[in-house]
Amino acid sequence: MAIIRSSEAEWKGDLKEGKGSLKLGSGAFSGQYGFKSRFENGPGTNPEELIAAAHSACYSMALSHGLASGGHVPTSVKTTAKVFLEQDGPGFTITHIDLKTDAVVPGIDEATFKKFAEEAKKGCPISKVLAATKINLDAKLNK
Repeated sequence: MAIIRSSEAEWKGDLKEGKGSLKLGSGAFSGQYGFKSRFENGPGTNPEELIAAAHSACYSMALSHGLASGGHVPTSVKTTAKVFLEQDGPGFTITHIDLKTDAVVPGIDEATFKKFAEEAKKGCPISKVLAATKINLDAKLNK
């Protein structure tokens, strides 16, 4: 049985002067996006920021699950994802994603933690869907 999630977005106008709005199917978020929020530092969100949010949330959950399943229940897993959007000829490409995670996991050694962190990077559903993009991982175990 498939779990289906949805969101919707609408764009009005041309690329530079147009305006967009989006909302998550759950109703947890709705907001605006536009050229300035995507390619400059204007107000609103953008697709890359939403990918970063999805990836950091998914990775944190995947790492927590892997650790707990291995007998190492984490106190905390906090992940930041940075999505790099770069000019590619006349368009743009997401060139890579940097995941930085800080975890508090009682009773685990560094090598074991790193193994779980790498496994979570490979197993996280968002990492899988983004497999064509280089994903860098900086996983830190905090005591």
